[in-house]
Amino acid sequence: MGSIGSMTKPTEGFLSALIQYPVPIVESRADIDAQIKQIVKMIHSTKAGYPGVELIVFPEYSTQGLNTKKWTTDEFLCHVPGPETDIFAQACQEAGVYGVFSLMEKDPDGGAPFNTAIIIDPNGEMILKYRKLNPWVPVEPWQAGNLGLPVCDGPGGSKLSVCICHDGMFPEIAREAAYKGANVLIRISGYSTQVNDQWILTNRSNAWHNLMYTLSVNLAGYDGTFYYFGEGQVCNFDGTTLVQGHRNPYEIVTAEIYPKLADQARLDWGLENNIYNLGTRGYVATPGGVKENPYTYIRDLANHQYKLPWEDEIKIKDGSIYGYPVKTEIKHV
Repeated sequence: MGSIGSMTKPTEGFLSALIQYPVPIVESRADIDAQIKQIVKMIHSTKAGYPGVELIVFPEYSTQGLNTKKWTTDEFLCHVPGPETDIFAQACQEAGVYGVFSLMEKDPDGGAPFNTAIIIDPNGEMILKYRKLNPWVPVEPWQAGNLGLPVCDGPGGSKLSVCICHDGMFPEIAREAAYKGANVLIRISGYSTQVNDQWILTNRSNAWHNLMYTLSVNLAGYDGTFYYFGEGQVCNFDGTTLVQGHRNPYEIVTAEIYPKLADQARLDWGLENNIYNLGTRGYVATPGGVKENPYTYIRDLANHQYKLPWEDEIKIKDGSIYGYPVKTEIKHV
């Protein structure tokens, strides 16, 4: 189950590589182009060092950095698909790998940008596009994603889904991915050290609650303001950590993943089959279990009526603390 020295593809499953990419210092479009070239270089060098690798994952903000003064300007944004994704697609095809990439996407309808992740397959096809459902407010100015949480086929019998950074702090995200069939949840992140412990905790809990593997990787290094902790983490479907990276920029965290075992647990387990038991409560007493929703917050959320008992007293409800203009329009997606 471990991955010490992994460099070859396992007989069943697949070999993954999480890249603790150094936080980019990006001041211009030329800097973004340089990052794209470096990412492509890392795809090929990782494949050369780990010939059996089939999935390579880059963190959030690895393409365009975290320059908050410029990150919503046109020169810093990308179209998805676009020239940048074409370059990544060619690299994946040449290396024969699946790749996960982060892009700040220009809204084709003229709204605020999206924080987007994509998966490209070894044929150079974009097989998944995801827009971050839960931007890290009040820091991030991105629109809340509007593509749901898609799932796609991956290597070694996997069903892949991707979430981005703060998404992983919401248990509903991982549950949604699993409910749609994902047995591997990828989390790409650009967190600084303030939430290091919570990162480790939620990666494990997301795996355990849903009987799925979680593959999570963060930026690493110092950008002159914050330190980014790296610590790529691979969790087993029982919630234990299989591999834990350190804080080193450019560290490559490899792990052997066996989706078939997660699938088997979902079929064979009883006591801890949490994702099944959620919708079939008390099936010993009630054949087939109770199907009715007992959760107030789920009903209210579905009806656009979600409101906390202390909501009127919450102090920060917009981005003004970070200099963003206050907007009053409420948008139902």
